[in-house]
Amino acid sequence: MAPQQTGNKKREEPAPQEAAEGSSSPSSSSPGSAAVHADGPQPPKKPKRMVVRLSLVNYLKGREVGAQGRAGLSGFDGELCGFAVRKLPELLRERELSLGTIDKVFASQWLNARQVVCGTKCNTLFVVDVQSSHVTRIPLMRDRRPPPAHTQPGCGIHAIHLNPSKTLLATGGENPNSLAIYRLPTLDPLCLGDRHGHKDWIFAIDWMSDTVVVSGSRDGTLGVWKIDPDVFRSSIVWHSDAGLPVYAHIRPAEVEDVPRAGTNPGNCKVRAVAFSAKRQELGAVTMDGYFHLWKAQNTLSRLLSIRLPYCRENVCLTYCDELSLYAVGSQSHVSFLDLRQGHQSVRHLCSREGGTGVRSLSFYEHIITVGTGHGSLLFYDIRAQKFLEEKVLDSQHSSPRPTGRRFRLICGRGWLNQDDLQMNYFGAFGDLPNALYTHCYNWPEMKLFVAGGPLPSSLRGNYAGLWS
Repeated sequence: MAPQQTGNKKREEPAPQEAAEGSSSPSSSSPGSAAVHADGPQPPKKPKRMVVRLSLVNYLKGREVGAQGRAGLSGFDGELCGFAVRKLPELLRERELSLGTIDKVFASQWLNARQVVCGTKCNTLFVVDVQSSHVTRIPLMRDRRPPPAHTQPGCGIHAIHLNPSKTLLATGGENPNSLAIYRLPTLDPLCLGDRHGHKDWIFAIDWMSDTVVVSGSRDGTLGVWKIDPDVFRSSIVWHSDAGLPVYAHIRPAEVEDVPRAGTNPGNCKVRAVAFSAKRQELGAVTMDGYFHLWKAQNTLSRLLSIRLPYCRENVCLTYCDELSLYAVGSQSHVSFLDLRQGHQSVRHLCSREGGTGVRSLSFYEHIITVGTGHGSLLFYDIRAQKFLEEKVLDSQHSSPRPTGRRFRLICGRGWLNQDDLQMNYFGAFGDLPNALYTHCYNWPEMKLFVAGGPLPSSLRGNYAGLWS
């Protein structure tokens, strides 16, 4: 199965248009003098100026059709882009995607303009075409040795990440303790990290360079893996009988133990990681309520550990290079950490979503998108230090005014297995919203993919939607 080649290639700046020249004729005078007409002397014609449309509509239309170059004037572009980012949420409309009977989508990443790769609780790796809703399952890589008989049931695939050049994809294997690497765009298996690696489920993955990837596990360790496709290529051969690819089995270059808190040393499970390419630093969140920071050079060198102000269900983490800011999602808050040299400030905001928690986070420009456990998306403006608000139009002749209520996108119902025995209990609470465990933007085309499933772990269901 070969996904389409990504269309997000670097675009060339178009040459500026020439100012329109006035047509010459025998009756035209020399430049700078007035032309003589039958009606008498006329003022000299001014050169025509290039018309530049600076409206948001033209900006979005240009992005939608893949217009070459950047919208507007260079000095205006940054301001217009920031305005478009703030305006985009209220322009988005949902189209639900049918995923069949899979259970809970935990992770997602855009592969190209129309394909998204996803991982689920039921340990399924698949690619969905957002235009046709067609789902293609990707075979998982198996460990060289079968797991022990007493091994607990798997947790599924919690993390998917593409390397910066989008030539490699890292995720979990059939055994959720193992790290699987696929080659892009073909999604051919390349290698599996099942040797001397993690002893428990992998919850988090991020790339530190094009060939170095880090994984975080429930066993309280970080694994650093060095991937060299050229070295593995010689061992990737096609089996003559079955026609199946053979992949390499690798071990981590480094395994780093996460510091254990004295109050709860058994709960230092790594839940999320985020890498700062600008500062060459790696942040990690653990289930005991701590944030840890390492300098990531040749090896990991720990810089600090901070006790988070809200430490229940810290399950997601993201980083913004432009703002040098980490954001951690917990049961009812988002905590912002500015850890630059000389700064160690921690601020927070309340999500107010009925205690269902923050389940996914992403930064773009100065807007952070918050996926909640209550089936809604919120949008927080870092610069203005407030959530985007709903607006109402009082009359046709007035501008929309903010209502003071938070603007939110409410996601659809998705699919829920009505035969689950637990439905007898949860059905008494009415409609069950979906937890939005993952979301990812395709900014060149102004599209947002959102997915998840029912929050109670005992219920089986899924949700996926394309907002555009």
